[in-house]
This record gives sequence, structure tokens and C-alpha cells, in this order.
Amino acid sequence: MKRLLLASAMLATMAFAGTASAQGLFDLSAPPVGKAAGTFMFRVRAIGVMPEDNGSSVSGIGGHVDVTSTPAPEIDGSYFFTDNIAAELIAASTRHEVTATGTALGKVDVGSAWILPPTLTLQYHFMPHSQLSPYIGAGLNVSWFYDSQPARPVVTKFTLNNTWGPAIQVGVDYNFAGHWFANFDVKQIFMHTGAHVSTVLGGVKANTNLDPLVVGAGIGYRF
Repeated sequence: MKRLLLASAMLATMAFAGTASAQGLFDLSAPPVGKAAGTFMFRVRAIGVMPEDNGSSVSGIGGHVDVTSTPAPEIDGSYFFTDNIAAELIAASTRHEVTATGTALGKVDVGSAWILPPTLTLQYHFMPHSQLSPYIGAGLNVSWFYDSQPARPVVTKFTLNNTWGPAIQVGVDYNFAGHWFANFDVKQIFMHTGAHVSTVLGGVKANTNLDPLVVGAGIGYRF
């Protein structure tokens, strides 16, 4: 699944770049401009959000929580305080299916929920004036869960707690023409949340460390 999501992200990026080239949105003969203090960079990425479910518990019936991986579009903006140091804010929203597996009742479909996880990181960009410029970053994620849908008729109500946690990232930009950059980025978000589930047999509580890995590829423009 992780390889499939990564391949999808890379194909989406190639398609976006090809469309932009066909429409003349950038000049392939323009020399690269690199990264510079006081500038903004906006990107569009295709991402795969892959929860790792690093430890969970389910009250009453035992077992553990499983959450599906999901591809999605993402936008982000960065501001460069210096040639090397930038802050990045990402925005995306994904829908995930939630199940409880290995329980006394076997596999139980819990429902689905959307998550809005804006993440702000402070980055250090190596070789900002080179065509190929890798970077590392660390910051904070805040996650809101919304539009939870219980898996009726067994589950009658299902909610997830909003949460926050640290995030780390590593990525690389390739300044292929003028102000245009290709981008590949990986983030690890450390996310712990609790679930409250009402069923026809009674209430169940669960806790899980989702810790999603977010892999993305896209294209950006530096203003």
C-alpha cells in the first residue's frame, strides 16, 4: 500500500508538470533562481497519509485499532527568513476507515472519519542557491477530526478526540527552471488520540498512537 501511494504521488506530480509545460506556464529556458531570504514558496503536492498504529488498546473486548492509508492533494506555503531558514505550513484533509481487529468479537468495523491536520515546521535548507537543495524540519501538528460516520447498525456513535503533537520532516527541492521547483517530502507526525464508540452492546473506549507517515511529491513556485 505504501509503495502504491508513493507511486501515485509521483505520477500526479509528473502529470501536473506536464500540463503546466503544455500551457506555457513556465519557460524551460529560464535559469534557476534558487532560494532567497524574504521570499515565499507555494507548492501543490500529492500525498499518501499512512497511519502506523504504533500501539493501541480497546476496552472491554481487547484487540487493537487499525486505520487505513489514504492518498490526497495537499497545499503548503513557506516563507524564507534567511536563504537557509524557512517556516512551512501545510494544509490537507483526508478520510480514513477505522476498525478494531483481534478483539473478542473478531474484526469490528467502527466507522470512518475525516481529519484536518495543519502542520507548521521550521526548516533548514542546505545549498539554497543550488538546483538541488535538501532540507530538514521540525515543528508542531494540530489535528481535528470531523464528520465521523459510525458503521451502523452495530456502531451507533463514533467520535475521535482532537489532538496535537510534534512533527519532523526531510525533503528536497529541485529548481528545474526559473522560479519553478519539483519537490519530494516525507513527514513523520506523532499523534495520539482516543476514540469513544457506542454500540448496540454498550460503550467502548480506545486509545491509539496513529503516528502517520506522510509522503508527498509535487511542484512549487517561488515568489
